[in-house]
Amino acid sequence: MPRLRQLLLAPLIFAAASSSWSQSLQEVYEAARGYDASYLAARAQAESAQFRAAQANALRLPNVVANGSASRAETDLPTNLLTNPTGERIGTNVGNAEIVGRQPLFNRDNDARISQADTLLQTAQADLRTAEDELIVRVAQTYFDVLVAQDALAAATANRVANGEQLASAKRNFEVGTTTITDTREAQARFDLGTATEIAADNDLRTKRVALDQLIGRSNVAPKPLAVPVALPVLAPSGIDDLVGQAQTNHPSVRKADLALMFAKIETERARAGHLPTLDAVARAGATRVSGGSSPGTSSTYSLGVQLNMPIFSGYSVQNRVKETLSLEERSRNDLEAARRGVAQATRVNFFGYQSGQAQVKALEAAEASSKLALEATQLGYRVGVRVNLDVLNAQTQLFQTKRDLSKARYDVLLSGLRLRQASGTLLPTDINAVNAMLVK
Repeated sequence: MPRLRQLLLAPLIFAAASSSWSQSLQEVYEAARGYDASYLAARAQAESAQFRAAQANALRLPNVVANGSASRAETDLPTNLLTNPTGERIGTNVGNAEIVGRQPLFNRDNDARISQADTLLQTAQADLRTAEDELIVRVAQTYFDVLVAQDALAAATANRVANGEQLASAKRNFEVGTTTITDTREAQARFDLGTATEIAADNDLRTKRVALDQLIGRSNVAPKPLAVPVALPVLAPSGIDDLVGQAQTNHPSVRKADLALMFAKIETERARAGHLPTLDAVARAGATRVSGGSSPGTSSTYSLGVQLNMPIFSGYSVQNRVKETLSLEERSRNDLEAARRGVAQATRVNFFGYQSGQAQVKALEAAEASSKLALEATQLGYRVGVRVNLDVLNAQTQLFQTKRDLSKARYDVLLSGLRLRQASGTLLPTDINAVNAMLVK
């Protein structure tokens, strides 16, 4: 029977083991690139901008149009005893066909439209870069949230187990009369609180797993934790000025604001082009066929020349349009300056946050070592009678809370590094590899 039970349970055990999808951060990111709806929408928007630019470039190319018409005219001739004694009606059929080709030779408005289309294409690429940066940070945030929740659950479980052991010890000591009922009740209260904390941590882990599964479109993803010993990257304090300089030049939001200013300047050129003439080369080839009537036959016409359009007066609309675009140009210039200041501030804030996170990790590592020693000393003191049960419970809780906080602080530092690169405009998909190298293989 035991052998039969093992054979029956083997497929279920294998299915449970294979249901989790253990993947690195790099693999999860690649999966998100092909599934995340927000990123795919931004990529489609960037692709559509290429075709919009191609439409504008068509303004430089020839334009050929074919025209055709057909008509019939009937004429009642006056009655005449000699020439038209019966009042005859004469019908005439006329058919026209024409091909007209037009090639712009000078048109400043078209040139400005093409330049603006190229600017919009670069703007769409900047938006795509922003979407890529946001996807990297979102993937890392969701990935690390699961790992933090796992460590928090492990700490809560260990704390609950330790409290249970202390509760059993308090009950034994009470039964033999070495402690009071107070110790037992304190241990019971702490055990119940630990159980509630473990339940909350388990629910939080389930929620974080759902968010990660939804991000990449797969179920039961098992992120890989940090490899031990943990060695976090360190930033030099002198690098802040370089990062700020890069942010004010390379950040997608600054690039987008700079392109908006360029677009506004071109719009001013378009407005001023309202005073300028346009010159086109025009070629025509047509044929007219007449049937019936007094002079039936076919005739052909060909022409080649240039057409000049010179604006004279438009009710001051051009002058007012120029003034409007100049004001909009000034607004775009201020928006660019605001974007530069904003990314500089964000870069400094993230830089200091990264340094603070590193210092916090070091402090928590020291606190973990101290808490272990404190717990051991307290347990020894409890066994020899110089410490009470509550002291042991407090020492255990402090140790497991420190472990939980240390785990979260380490992942926060890694995420802060990615956010710092995002703020400075230097974040690349290859930066995932550096973080991925720190995980368990």
